[in-house]
Amino acid sequence: MNIEEFREYCMAMDGVAEKTPFGKFARRYESILVFYVLDHMFCFVDMDDFTSVTVKSTPEEVEDIRMSHTSVSNSLNQSLKHWIQLNLNGDIPDSEIYDLVKRAYDIVRAKYTKKPRVARR
Repeated sequence: MNIEEFREYCMAMDGVAEKTPFGKFARRYESILVFYVLDHMFCFVDMDDFTSVTVKSTPEEVEDIRMSHTSVSNSLNQSLKHWIQLNLNGDIPDSEIYDLVKRAYDIVRAKYTKKPRVARR
């Protein structure tokens, strides 16, 4: 997997936008590429050091992933609750990384999609 293939995969999902929002906080974060759906982050990578992918998850899924793989770490930003860093070229196949990115997209999209209101009688 390379950064171009990864970016194409993310951008092919419905309604995805990309930004590099963290450079305004510190120069060293200018290369962090963040993918959004419905204006909320679901995944990010470092374009200059494409050695990991950080994805949104659920507490249960984070635990399952940790139990199944050794190439998993906490997100660099500890304030990001329910995020997990997937280290590339480890014991997680690329296909599973793509599945976890899609799952992150689905989690965020479901959380921020407005539910239709049911009319009261």
